[in-house]
Amino acid sequence: MLLDRRLRENILLRCSKTLEALWHLQKASYVDVTMKWKKDPFFDNIDILSKSRDLRPLISLKNIIIKEPDQCLPISAVSKRSRELDISGRVASFLRRYPAVFEEFTGPEYNLPWFRLTREAFDIDLKERDVYLRRRMEIVGRLRRLILMSREKMLPLRIVQGMLWYLGLSEDFLKIPEEISDEFFRIVEVEGEERWLCAEPDSNEEILSVLQKNAMKQGSCDQVTFPLFPSKGLRLKKKIECWLDDFQRLPYVSPYEDFSSLDPNSDVSEKRVAGVLHELLSIFVDNSAERRRLLCLRKHLGLPQKFHKVFERHPHVFYLLLKSKTCFVVLKEAYNGCSVSTIERHPMLEVRKKYVELMNRSEAILRSRRSRKPLVEIEDESYR
Repeated sequence: MLLDRRLRENILLRCSKTLEALWHLQKASYVDVTMKWKKDPFFDNIDILSKSRDLRPLISLKNIIIKEPDQCLPISAVSKRSRELDISGRVASFLRRYPAVFEEFTGPEYNLPWFRLTREAFDIDLKERDVYLRRRMEIVGRLRRLILMSREKMLPLRIVQGMLWYLGLSEDFLKIPEEISDEFFRIVEVEGEERWLCAEPDSNEEILSVLQKNAMKQGSCDQVTFPLFPSKGLRLKKKIECWLDDFQRLPYVSPYEDFSSLDPNSDVSEKRVAGVLHELLSIFVDNSAERRRLLCLRKHLGLPQKFHKVFERHPHVFYLLLKSKTCFVVLKEAYNGCSVSTIERHPMLEVRKKYVELMNRSEAILRSRRSRKPLVEIEDESYR
């Protein structure tokens, strides 16, 4: 009898501790206070971020021209594709806005305007191809990490297509069977005729997130926290600071782990959502993305309907860059972290910076034309 009683007491004690731990994990203590957006000139003046709105259609047009047999085309060939290329206004005006990238000349018939790439733009395209050939495995591996973050370890091809730009892959990646090798992916059909790209997880493979690598680097593997980078002049209210301290001490659920048992209204779930968005931006070329373009990933990554509020709740982790009537979300750690961060620089980042340099040079060319003053060219060794 005494033994049975002690056994029951032991079981009750263990259950009590389990329930207490579960309550701690699932509790929701967030103080719902609206945080004002604070402009940060540091991020607003980073060229690769401020020019990203036009950089995507610029490279798309470059790819269209480079695929032509004579590597030039009449404006009529692309004049009606402004919506497809996400260009506001006329395509001809966009091409003429960047004379350091696109060279205009009179066509062989009817005096129509034709466009071809400048020597500098053509050289950067060759460098872009070379970087992809040499570091293809690393670049494609980022797509695999994105898919492994998803609930089913696969994503619809239409969603993958929309993410190729951010991952540094070509627009034709999914159209080339050789690119989708069995080593990395396989295509499956689900829900009727829709095709999905599936990544085969390796049972012996342990994928660590950037935050986990940061914790290991700092020797605090038991507690995974977000590196915080406050903008100048940004001050959080006292109760938000207290909540943030507790938030940092909460258990961390990796984007690559199962999260089905989490209460979606708990702080632990909020920390997981912030961690997923942190990891997502860390694998992108410039560690930023147009906020509205992330909506298609919501249900596949297990994000709440209003997940965009996480960007506003954590201004020390994310920055919202407002440009050309569009909101871009930027991962601060990628630009402020330096020595404390384990984010790996994307192989295509330097190539895209070269295109941005040509965009800046184009602005100087147009200014010199308007002022009728000669442009002082500075010879760039990288183009030799």
